[in-house]
Amino acid sequence: MILKRSFQIYSFFFIALLVYGCGQKKNVDVSGINLDLRIERFDKEMNKLSAANLSTEAPLLEKKYGSFYRDYMEGMLSAGSTADTAYYANLRSILNDQDYTALRNEVTSKFPDLHGTEEALTDAFKHVMYYYPQQKIPKPITFISGFSVQTPIGDGYIGIGLDMFLGADSKFYPSLRQSIPLYISKRFTPENITPRVMETFVREEMFPEPATLTNFLDRMIYNGKILYVMDAFMPAVPDSLKIGYSSQQQQWTQEYESQVWGYFLEQNLLYETDYMKIQKYFADAPFTPGIGERNDSAPKLGSYIGWQIVKTYMEKNDSVSLQELMKDSDYQTLLNRAKYKPK
Repeated sequence: MILKRSFQIYSFFFIALLVYGCGQKKNVDVSGINLDLRIERFDKEMNKLSAANLSTEAPLLEKKYGSFYRDYMEGMLSAGSTADTAYYANLRSILNDQDYTALRNEVTSKFPDLHGTEEALTDAFKHVMYYYPQQKIPKPITFISGFSVQTPIGDGYIGIGLDMFLGADSKFYPSLRQSIPLYISKRFTPENITPRVMETFVREEMFPEPATLTNFLDRMIYNGKILYVMDAFMPAVPDSLKIGYSSQQQQWTQEYESQVWGYFLEQNLLYETDYMKIQKYFADAPFTPGIGERNDSAPKLGSYIGWQIVKTYMEKNDSVSLQELMKDSDYQTLLNRAKYKPK
């Protein structure tokens, strides 16, 4: 299907969108919440390791970082098991590798400090604590993995792979295009650190995808709720960063929202259970196949429409709390009560 360009008075259109978007942001006061969050610079501590001091310094790092150190060496860096010192040989090779050294120097130069990110994450996690006071807050730890993982989460920590936030124009990313396509590496920017950390935390720690999702509607509303709770935790972060859109993709979804919803209905997708048929509407991709002219559509349209449905539902049912929303698994009733009819 090709969506036809609608003729609208763009000044009015975007003013309306701006007003609508602002109306969805419920700012709460988190200034009284006590949270002493510090980003631990494991990447800088790794810089102190050398072949000469490895046997004395590595055990100290392992003692300090515990499970993160083991997860890093074994799973992220693939140096080998830390159960014995046999992995030292691989670690020495990595530390002496010219490519690793160049990457380490680039990360050190790009991120001499992370004060801004620390403030943004503190604010986001304070919002988590506002809505969920009993939620345990992970320790943010930075590292370099050689482009293997971006924001891993483990026992008491959430990692930040700084080599995957160097900026869209980083000299390292073009050579990775076979494994990391350009449309993904374009989002490897410092401003993406906080939204990607929070998305991982929300999806994997707080609200992991339930096994009970069976059809397109279920997946649409679940992903919409994830994005809505990210709104609550990061009210000042642009929507495009939360969902991972470029400015052009964000504009496209806003312009064609009603046509996309109409397409879902026309194609009888809401109750489709064939994963292969519906996955393309949730997958991270350069565009959504079959929708838009000249492949100019945005990806993840199922998630985007689900987000708008949840926003509409919460706007029309203001007695429903965020906690009640996230517990609610009756997606059909939620859709019915939203009375979602984009214009």
